[in-house]
Amino acid sequence: MFALSKTTHAQLSLQGQLRTRTELRDGVGNLPKAGAKPAAFTSQRTSLIFGYKWDRLTFGVNVRDVRVWGQDAASINNTDGSKLFLHEAWAEVILANSADTTLKFKAFDNLSLKIGRQELIYDDVRLLGNLDWLQQGRRFDMALLKAMKNGWQIDLGAAFNQNSDAFGRAGTFYAAGNVPATVANSKGAFVSIPADFIPTSGKGGAPVLASPLSTNGQNQMFKSMQMLYVSRKFGQTKFSGLFFKDDFQKYRIDSLGSTANGVVYGRRYDVEGVNSRITYGAMLTGLIGNASSKLGKIAWQAFAYKQGGKNRDGQSLSAYHYGANVSIQKGKFSFGPGYEVLSGNNTVSPDGKDHRFDPLYGTPHKHWGYMDYFYVGTGAPAGGLGNAFFKTKYVANPNLYFTFDIHNFALANDMKNGLDAAGGKISRQLGNEFDFILNYNLNKFTNVELGYCYLKGSNSLEYAKLGTMDKAKHGANWAYLMLNIRPDFFYTKPVAIKQ
Repeated sequence: MFALSKTTHAQLSLQGQLRTRTELRDGVGNLPKAGAKPAAFTSQRTSLIFGYKWDRLTFGVNVRDVRVWGQDAASINNTDGSKLFLHEAWAEVILANSADTTLKFKAFDNLSLKIGRQELIYDDVRLLGNLDWLQQGRRFDMALLKAMKNGWQIDLGAAFNQNSDAFGRAGTFYAAGNVPATVANSKGAFVSIPADFIPTSGKGGAPVLASPLSTNGQNQMFKSMQMLYVSRKFGQTKFSGLFFKDDFQKYRIDSLGSTANGVVYGRRYDVEGVNSRITYGAMLTGLIGNASSKLGKIAWQAFAYKQGGKNRDGQSLSAYHYGANVSIQKGKFSFGPGYEVLSGNNTVSPDGKDHRFDPLYGTPHKHWGYMDYFYVGTGAPAGGLGNAFFKTKYVANPNLYFTFDIHNFALANDMKNGLDAAGGKISRQLGNEFDFILNYNLNKFTNVELGYCYLKGSNSLEYAKLGTMDKAKHGANWAYLMLNIRPDFFYTKPVAIKQ
């Protein structure tokens, strides 16, 4: 008797990335001070990406190193610490697959559980994205249940963050992980910072962190989160809906030391409970026609999102974000306008609620100007943002394209001029930005990108971001050259077989 067995072969992948970006900065993120000299540097991302795929399991690991050329000594020692970090480490287990006859669970066309450190990339990365423009990127430690049924995509995700698993640790209080080890107290002496404590700039001031936690000047990472994403295509139109709840640890105002010996003011994250923020909404995208038709191929998008609940500090939240855009492609050329609003606070007549929309954990660089003035590490105006834009793209050949974008930025709500004794308000007009990008593929694994951007800001932009007027240069420039090399170590070039 002979038994026949079916053998399945696993697939291994090994890829790398070396991405350098040389920049000349004269006003990126904020207007430069008057008389300030431009900054120039080269940053580098180095990644090694390992993948494993079997018919019921996928596994991925991304080890990444990020640094600026010259920030380390030519010969480092063990006191410098590790320069590597784990960007991703996840496994995805297939629970159901309608194409697999050996799996008896058929309630879904496909059902899988992805667990571990992973990127979230949804829609146009407006609210959830991997922030790939930053050399370090963004990832989450979480579990994600992914389902497909009759064309519907349904993703359920959850995360729960803690600072340590040390013995003797009690409770589940959570504070930001990038707090400086020491800070100077009111007498100038340096003081060690204990767990669950974040120093602030004065009593009740903003948290003092080693670096921003995330986009939009975020100073507190969520303690837990739950999300639901659904999407489906109907012909050339795609619908997607998002529900996202992130919960922030409550805190109390506290201090270290004494008036006589020196004080460090801060926040103590040892209060029971969380402040929960809820974001929900939908997006529609679609295509009409084709590039060779009389009207061309028209790509359109419309979306609307609402935020409610409490912000990180426990204040009642009521905010919104909406917008629409169109792109018309005729042959190699595409162009189109768009407009979007992120709500903000009326600081002239405040009502006690927070109306500033926070675009969660997306990729702001893609949407609100390449010079990163809004919703990145430097935050955004209290009055919100109105963004009117016109984008163009020319594809010269499969390996070369150019883009040119124009943005007009304005406040979405009135802001009081705190420098005006009469209590007036500043103009809503913030400025205009012009972004030019050239992108070229040298070969299958190598890409070169060259960019130049210019922003002409107003006194309102200076005040909204810096709190001053006529103290900064209102013309900002930025140029960069980025080399992106992504080898596939298992790739073999196809060889023609002679007949």
